[in-house]
Amino acid sequence: MGSLQKDHELENEMVSVTNPLDSEELRRQGHMIIDFIADYYKNVEKYPVRSQVEPGYLSKRLPESAPNNPEPIEKILQDVQEHIVPGITHWQSPNYFAYFPSSGSIAGILGEMLSTCFNVVGFNWMSSPAATELESIVMDWLGEMLTLPKPFLFSGNGGGVLQGTTCEAILCTLVAARDQVLRNIGRENITKLVVYGSDQTHSAIQKAAQIAGINPNNFRAIRTTKSSLFGLTPDSLLSTIKSDVEAGLIPFFLCATIGTTSTTAVDPLGPLCKIAKKHSIWVHVDAAYAGSACICPEFRHFLDGVEDADSFSLNAHKWFFTTLDCCCLWVKDPSALIKSLSTYPEYLRNKASESKLVVDYKDWQITLSRRFRSMKLWLVLRSYGVTNLRMFLRSHVKMAKTFEELVASDKRFEIVVPRNFALVCFRAVPSVIKLR
Repeated sequence: MGSLQKDHELENEMVSVTNPLDSEELRRQGHMIIDFIADYYKNVEKYPVRSQVEPGYLSKRLPESAPNNPEPIEKILQDVQEHIVPGITHWQSPNYFAYFPSSGSIAGILGEMLSTCFNVVGFNWMSSPAATELESIVMDWLGEMLTLPKPFLFSGNGGGVLQGTTCEAILCTLVAARDQVLRNIGRENITKLVVYGSDQTHSAIQKAAQIAGINPNNFRAIRTTKSSLFGLTPDSLLSTIKSDVEAGLIPFFLCATIGTTSTTAVDPLGPLCKIAKKHSIWVHVDAAYAGSACICPEFRHFLDGVEDADSFSLNAHKWFFTTLDCCCLWVKDPSALIKSLSTYPEYLRNKASESKLVVDYKDWQITLSRRFRSMKLWLVLRSYGVTNLRMFLRSHVKMAKTFEELVASDKRFEIVVPRNFALVCFRAVPSVIKLR
């Protein structure tokens, strides 16, 4: 009897299972989700920006195990509101002033929904031609908006790829640069390779160097000063390189930054690239936050000298109204990435790839699988247009400029470093605090 009862219970459970992609049920639940999202944004300013919960709070509110039987979306959304929302730090709140923003927009959200809807795994062209070709087109569109030199674009024998984050972009380019050098000098010399950045460069470069097997002692975070507005100076780079060469080491990778995390400092690309070129150093330009602003002609000068770099990246999910994750990476020599990152097992072989007429993005990134990220960037570009995107960016910079002027006029505070974009670095004057 026990066995028959279990079989009967299993049969009942199976009857309750519905088509996981039933169109009408998707329509019903989808409308509820959209309403929930719309209400969230309508009320987001009412929430404290930083979550007020204590560590481990959620395990006290949710069951110890997953449910055996289906639960209605109404109940699930109720739990989202009551238990999940209190544990969220609201990055989309207008009152969020912590890290660089994770910007979103209607177009970005809807593009993400379309991407999720199709759920393609676009590792090569054949796996979904539209995903590959749209990405190539969108990357050339954005590259042209930035006035990137032709060699960075597909139309100029370079090309762009959408990575998840800057960490991935730096790792991919660093590995390509590493292998390019080691093919000439022998892999046994990997312990001699040296990576350069400034003490303001994002820690992603140090992490990438570690993953790529670079000797930890061969990572150079070159000191910057307030007199150089915390940018990496050509003299300090050159002297560091000379010391390393004299010590028998091999310089091979420099990460220059447009808009550092701490102060949005700008490294002088032109002079740095000239030094790097003399020593056959790969230059990657990290413009994760500030690069978006360079679609505005008045900010494009910050990229002067990029023509001598080897790769360039920005995060559309930081200041370009595209939801996380969406890092745009351009390279002059895609073959350098492909030589380091390509795998071609029998189950991936196909006529399109062998024709060499298509892009297989699996060979431009760390992972095999990849999402249809270009869909959301495409919607952002089309829904707002270049003119409006420039207007949005300018309005942010204008607000920051106004705030900077207000802070500068108050003797209780001081501007730590002049503003370049939409980040204002200021502090309370220590002597004033002491007096009070």
